[in-house]
Amino acid sequence: MREMKLYNTTYRNTLYSLLFLFAAVSCNRKEQDGTTHAAGKTDIDYWITTGDKTSLIRQVPEGLAFGEVTPGAATIEIDTTQKFQTIDGFGYALTGGSAYLINQKLDAAKRDALLKELFLTDGNNIGASYIRVSIGSSDLDDHVFTYNDLAPGKKDIELKGFSLAPDQKDLIPVLKQILTLVPDMKIMGSPWSAPAWMKDNNSLKGGSLKPEYYEVYANYFVKYIQGMAAEGITIDAITLENEPENPKNNPSMLMTAEQQATFVKKNLGPAFEKAGIKTKIVVFDHNCDHPEYPIAVLNDAEAKKYIDGSAFHLYLGEIEAMSKVHDAHPDKNLYFTEQWTSPQGEFSGDLRWHTRHLIVGATRNWARNVLEWNLAADPQFNPHTDQGGCTMCLGALTIGDSVTRNVSYYIIGQASKFVRPGSVRVASTAPADLYNVAFITPDGKKALIVVNDSDSKKDFVIKVGQKTAAASLPAGAVATYVW
Repeated sequence: MREMKLYNTTYRNTLYSLLFLFAAVSCNRKEQDGTTHAAGKTDIDYWITTGDKTSLIRQVPEGLAFGEVTPGAATIEIDTTQKFQTIDGFGYALTGGSAYLINQKLDAAKRDALLKELFLTDGNNIGASYIRVSIGSSDLDDHVFTYNDLAPGKKDIELKGFSLAPDQKDLIPVLKQILTLVPDMKIMGSPWSAPAWMKDNNSLKGGSLKPEYYEVYANYFVKYIQGMAAEGITIDAITLENEPENPKNNPSMLMTAEQQATFVKKNLGPAFEKAGIKTKIVVFDHNCDHPEYPIAVLNDAEAKKYIDGSAFHLYLGEIEAMSKVHDAHPDKNLYFTEQWTSPQGEFSGDLRWHTRHLIVGATRNWARNVLEWNLAADPQFNPHTDQGGCTMCLGALTIGDSVTRNVSYYIIGQASKFVRPGSVRVASTAPADLYNVAFITPDGKKALIVVNDSDSKKDFVIKVGQKTAAASLPAGAVATYVW
């Protein structure tokens, strides 16, 4: 009996040794922390979009594995102990024109399928998670309007004629359908102009808000937020004015930093407080060439107490200006709210530029969101207003006889699908031409977005802790790595 036990023990030990030897031979990768991987094991999943469109948010089946890498390779090192801002989302402006095309030009089945593709994350859906809408018309509606338009010479101090009727045909129905898919969707509202009768030029284009109507205009915002809430639509944030230094859009309205500070501290902030409104107040909403504008507004302590943060576009200036505002007022949030693409641009160039400066650049400079401009236009870039509407704004979608997905769709999709609301930006190094940003997602995964902003293929290393993985990106390509 004892000999049988000895035999069994010897046999078992020999068998274990053979199995161990087999595992060692079949293993072709070894992590630097000492663990091993069988051939073909994927540690990092990734999706890629290339400038030549051969890959469009396409998952690479083989993925990447942690293991030994060539010493001296360019390295993106991620430090999850250094945490920065929380992300609210990535998305688009649902302009009145976009809502019209989705609601009127698509039948119910196509509309439903498209909205699921845009706002859900499963399968090939891209999971856009933040929407900007206009308060009244933007320049991408088919006509100019506010919610309280009157005949010349008339005024309505009590706003008895205020009505959301212009939005109830298309915008509100589309928003409601989106909210059935994503009930906690973040929505920001931005006005292009106050009603003409409140302005010093009696026009919806240019001019400024008369000081005697500051209180009335504050109540206009209150009625808007309450009216949308009555429709089941929560407005998470508002900006005071789209591009307050640009009088050329139709509609548009000028506001100085001093005027914004006065309006907030004396009128809008107290009006929201009185009405119990929690909607965030965001100032500026214009280009990165004038960071001193939002800094000046926030320097007013009475105004600052009501303000959540400031918003930016990048038609002028450098994206690093956002960090100047953060450094001056680190207790306030930053948002990136608009950037257009033109049909005269090239897919490859726009993919690289927007990813480098917005998806990577804005978030590395404290933005809680990144929004491309209009979600949809028709093949002729309609609708838009006359005499100041954008005639060459390419939508993320072109909606005609069919739906075409354009470069903004992929710019946002490479981020929105993977970097979900609640993700937190973490530190990452930036080797030459490999612009990147890293996040910890709400489910505890790491997500790294990289653009190869060069004209040649780039080999590099992803390093987190003691683990390293070899990666490669074609010239101009964008990839999102998730593990």
